[in-house]
Amino acid sequence: MQGVNKTSIYLNNNNKNSPKVYATLPVLNEFAHIFRFYNDLTAQLTVSWTLIVCVNQPDEWWSQPDKSAICTDNRSTLAMLEQLKDERIIIIDKSSPGKGWKGAKHGVGWARKTAMDMAAGLASVNDIIVSMDADTHYPPSFFAEIIHQLSLHPKAAGLSAPYYHPLSDNEAANRSILHYECYMRNYALNMLNIRNPYGFTAIGSGMACTVSNYKRVGGLTPKMSGEDFYFIQKLRKTGPVIIALPVKVYPEARFSDRVYFGTGPAMIKGNAGDWGSYPMYHENSFLKIKTTYDLFPRLFHQNLPTPMDDFIEKTFGLINFWEPMRKNAASADTFVKSCQHRLDGLRILQFLKYDNFQHPGTDESRLMKFLSSHFQNFYPDDLPQPLSFDGSSIETLNQLRNFMVYHEEKLQQEIKTI
Repeated sequence: MQGVNKTSIYLNNNNKNSPKVYATLPVLNEFAHIFRFYNDLTAQLTVSWTLIVCVNQPDEWWSQPDKSAICTDNRSTLAMLEQLKDERIIIIDKSSPGKGWKGAKHGVGWARKTAMDMAAGLASVNDIIVSMDADTHYPPSFFAEIIHQLSLHPKAAGLSAPYYHPLSDNEAANRSILHYECYMRNYALNMLNIRNPYGFTAIGSGMACTVSNYKRVGGLTPKMSGEDFYFIQKLRKTGPVIIALPVKVYPEARFSDRVYFGTGPAMIKGNAGDWGSYPMYHENSFLKIKTTYDLFPRLFHQNLPTPMDDFIEKTFGLINFWEPMRKNAASADTFVKSCQHRLDGLRILQFLKYDNFQHPGTDESRLMKFLSSHFQNFYPDDLPQPLSFDGSSIETLNQLRNFMVYHEEKLQQEIKTI
């Protein structure tokens, strides 16, 4: 039992009183990972779980020679899952000839939705749906900690688990994932620093919510990529999201083009020298967001200039953006919520890209300035200078990543829900 906390042991020993976990898993070309994933499930201290696996691909791939390896891989996964003869596993076959996706409805978003929708149909309202990925490692207390955190925060709409990409013996992959993770954590640290309600990191391998909350938001909206971000954002608009968990999930860092954007495609682009879509946004851009959010209560009573006005006018085509929301708001509180829903996490990302050109400088210089300004125990002189995502050693980049992980998790534990 080394490394297992008392909460997990308690939940394991009293699982009759605990909600059941419905683990949902989209699978495409994952035969190499599926057995380890299954071992992680069987090691969970919460005994009562069901796994719903959607093995999926477009049906037309069976006639495309360049996709034959993926078709064979999916067929092997289906066979292995059947051979396990585990009654806790429900298989949704969307990959065998004649059963795959047809038309525009395909991809990880549809696979994840299909599995989660089935879970919502089978489970009780207080049971928990957990979104997972086959290439991710899960500690034995993962389910138990999710149950515990949701019980501690009954008003929470959902949960987004902390993550950490383990390094491999592939230097190119390591360099790419460390750069990408620093991009993600720079965003997260800034959003947490300004206490923005969308200061969560959404990854499909670590989302959870109760069945009742899943149904309340109308389920997951299928997207070709980014379905995890949109889902957590939907949950956040109905209540706070838990961002603190004593355990992490460990996604594998790999070059992958199975989705259109996300970790795998970012690593591919980055490895080719293109990091333009993943800049280290300047902290002043986040301060503009904070200033605008802080003005919401006053904007209920009168028009005021905000740092996001130009972006709002360009994005929405409205000069008087606030007036329609004022007319429909019964109170200042409902007006503020309406503002937060309109200028949501997606709009924040769009604003950051829009405002990025106002802040010249390298990604490295922006990041070093932000960390030096906000974290007293950050000593740039301890890092070999100058910092370079292309030229610094993997050890140096990992040291930087781990510093950011430590402070992100420290903030998450301080805030708990956002």
